[in-house]
Amino acid sequence: MVKPPETLTTKLDELQEEYSKTKQNKATNLHLGILRAKIAQTKKDIITASKKRHGTGFFVKKTGDATVALVGFPSTGKSSLINVIANTRSKTAQYAFTTTSIIPGTMLYKDAHIQVFDMPGLIEDAHLGKGGGKMVISAAKSADLIVFVIDINQIQQFEKLMKELNALEININKKKPYIQMNEQLTGGIRIEVNKSGLPEEDIKEILSGLGIHNVLISIWGKTSDDELISIISGKAIYMNAIVALNKMDTNPDYQKIAAELSRRYNIKVVPISATNKINIDELKERIYGELGIMTIYLKPRIGAEQLTPMILGTSATVGDAGKKFHTQIVDELKCAVISGPSAHFANERVGIAHRLKEGDIITFIKNK
Repeated sequence: MVKPPETLTTKLDELQEEYSKTKQNKATNLHLGILRAKIAQTKKDIITASKKRHGTGFFVKKTGDATVALVGFPSTGKSSLINVIANTRSKTAQYAFTTTSIIPGTMLYKDAHIQVFDMPGLIEDAHLGKGGGKMVISAAKSADLIVFVIDINQIQQFEKLMKELNALEININKKKPYIQMNEQLTGGIRIEVNKSGLPEEDIKEILSGLGIHNVLISIWGKTSDDELISIISGKAIYMNAIVALNKMDTNPDYQKIAAELSRRYNIKVVPISATNKINIDELKERIYGELGIMTIYLKPRIGAEQLTPMILGTSATVGDAGKKFHTQIVDELKCAVISGPSAHFANERVGIAHRLKEGDIITFIKNK
């Protein structure tokens, strides 16, 4: 049962008061981190309760083979960009806040239908809800890839965006540490594997502070105390992203700026001009590559000319393709005939474990 907003608000006030009265030092860092986690969770619960009462927020219906969200501050060129990469017409103007709702479009690339969302522009303190920022970021979290649209003449925008997302515990281009937890009835807190870099005493204190007292836990990756709190409390989000460095035609140093941005933040950067349609094909190729998908083609029988595209993950096998084509075909699949990059020669017969590559043409052969 969802608690009423009034009860949650009282709880939030109490947590925030405790946080403000706790002096920050090495001895209280963990306690403050746990309080931050509880405050963030309570704020989330308040938003959930309000939505149940009022039904506010953006609704995003996902379609196509993958979804991309264009994220940035106002007037960076998001609407111009979606107009040139997708079949939509988003309103553009030379002033802020032109886009006030999420505008969807579809980018067709290598026979893949990639849904693109033009998100309303964010402002500073969006993580606190200013300018509807929380709703925008919440909608963006449903995407498979974020494309940050940054004005090349206001490069400081990127660091500000990172701060907004980090404040909401959204991690960009970072691998999530693998953590396995088995809660039990008794036995206390037992740490089976600890590759986090944190002392076991700190891990136990974090778990206890979050109300977990009997658990077997294994941590397989390096992590900070704040990140561990975020993961255990279920609020950590991990997303892939690239940068579309827009308005490159207005700055002759665009290559140097792009290289520095990429180096500093470990993110792939594509300089573009949405207005003048410069480097748009390069951006499309980068988006497709970062989504981790590929296009193969199904051929109903050897000798036939009709090809049907199928979108799969880049590590997909013949068995994966068969499963996507029909859930029962894998049990009946004898082998497949392959032509294309993964084949040693045209019409090669391969088994279901054969790994496919972009552009392969495949014909399924069933057991008789």
